[in-house]
Amino acid sequence: MSTYAELADLAEELFEASGDDDERLAERLDALDAETREALLASDLLNAYQAFYYYFRETPDELTMERMQLHAASDLARGVIIDEFDIYEVVFGVKDAKPVLILTDGENALARFEGEGAYAEMARYLDEAL
Repeated sequence: MSTYAELADLAEELFEASGDDDERLAERLDALDAETREALLASDLLNAYQAFYYYFRETPDELTMERMQLHAASDLARGVIIDEFDIYEVVFGVKDAKPVLILTDGENALARFEGEGAYAEMARYLDEAL
């Protein structure tokens, strides 16, 4: 896919074909070539939750999901706060087409997890640490 218009048309086709089913959207994204998939997952055409579900195949709690739905997937290049615990924040981002979760106190990164297992690893870490 070379133009934004082509990506937008493809995104519309994917949404129509998958309806509101997150798993079907993820499967359709899996079927795309890597370059096109990565372009969509880094664009304003998907939201951060759709990217989160694609990378982790997990559905977070409702508040976390709603927070991510308010952000475009393109915001993940900078990171999006998806959860808070006391003074800590969990930031979801994407670096080099890989998902990253960072636990921060606002100034320092206390834990960092990357890859498809990052969400489960972060959950275990939070259960043990907090």
